[in-house]
Amino acid sequence: MKRFNGMRNALALTAALLVVQPAVAWAQAAPPRAPARPAAQRALPATEAMVRDYVAQKKAPGMVVVVGGPDWTSAHAAGRVATDATAAPANVDTLWRVYSMTKPITGMAAMMLVEDGKLKLDQPISDFIPGFKSMKVLTDPDKSLASRPATTPITVRHLLTHTAGLGYSIVTKGPLLKEYERLGIVPAAVNAQAEVAMAQARPKSLEDFANRVATLPLIAEPGTKWSYSIGLDVMARVIEVASGLSFERFLQTRMFGPLGMTSTYWTVPAAQKGRLATNYAWAGDNLVPVDPAATSVWLSPPSFPYGGAGLVMSAADYDRFLHMLQNGGTLDGKRVMKPATVALGMSNLLPAGVTFGGVDGATGGQAGPKMGFGAGGSVYLETLPGRPGKGTYGWGGAAGTVAFVDPVRQLRGTVMVNYFPADKWPLRDDLVKALASDLAGPVR
Repeated sequence: MKRFNGMRNALALTAALLVVQPAVAWAQAAPPRAPARPAAQRALPATEAMVRDYVAQKKAPGMVVVVGGPDWTSAHAAGRVATDATAAPANVDTLWRVYSMTKPITGMAAMMLVEDGKLKLDQPISDFIPGFKSMKVLTDPDKSLASRPATTPITVRHLLTHTAGLGYSIVTKGPLLKEYERLGIVPAAVNAQAEVAMAQARPKSLEDFANRVATLPLIAEPGTKWSYSIGLDVMARVIEVASGLSFERFLQTRMFGPLGMTSTYWTVPAAQKGRLATNYAWAGDNLVPVDPAATSVWLSPPSFPYGGAGLVMSAADYDRFLHMLQNGGTLDGKRVMKPATVALGMSNLLPAGVTFGGVDGATGGQAGPKMGFGAGGSVYLETLPGRPGKGTYGWGGAAGTVAFVDPVRQLRGTVMVNYFPADKWPLRDDLVKALASDLAGPVR
């Protein structure tokens, strides 16, 4: 396991502080929801058993899985939103911290602007954020901040595929990590306690955030190396400048609103906190509440919208986003993207000569045979028996969530849990195995 610093260290400290804190009971029930459901349903006994077994074996207090094809949807839920016996049952409307599953949403938002002609994949981002015009590259990243001028400009493609040479507090090491922390380049939230210190250093706007990032050296020449990064957070600022709208407003008007994603939040309204799951951390065999819903950091506005890790969503809402991708840009008769734009965003967009070999599973990312990278998510480059098909696009979150769209098998899937580390259990592989068993049967 690679070193998972930054957020992991914050989580370890938080777990130590909260180890004796009890789970929170819930009084508010989820509001009634009656979405239109496709008539065709597929029995998924293995998937249903997996969800129930995870809860029965105390691997998660609660879990929700939503999978579907073009014309069918199947939802599975078990357990509760917290370990307390009086906590509300988990269901498709429960709210979960999706962390890095925000990245595909930001990536596809950028693809909308590519479709509009307001962005080009190989356009320098300095056209939108002038501070990135003259970047420098570290010459000895492990030991110093010594640098040389970059010879290649950072482009939109680089931001979308983590090849810009930017770092990330959860994986970056050495002197550059200290600079990221000093300047508050930590675009993620853990809990209210940790936020007190993080918010003091963090920029108060996407503009200030991007401008601060532009003052720091890169870990590699742009377009030469895949390195998990804050690229999608910087992309959020590019979207603002290119669209003329705030990042939140752009997503609401172009994606969330048209797709009927009514349970997607940067800040959870007080009236909805009863739907929010508690986030936990595993300390050995014990679950420790890290961000209890009643006092969650997501009940207060963030310093700015984190395009790489900032959303709280229901499984039903994330499924609507994936269903739109599966349908080539439409859902319930509303088109938000052209089929060609969706296909491009879900294709391998890595610069020539760059490969993606996976990432530390604790980040919520994944590794697999012959994988590429698209607009904010990984892409499978081959079809193997019992595995996702070629072209499968998706990503995961640091608190265990998983999402994918498989265009070969015409299958999409969302898994919601909330615990650190994301790879405590082989949830992604267990889901793949369960679906492989289930999908041998007919639709009925």
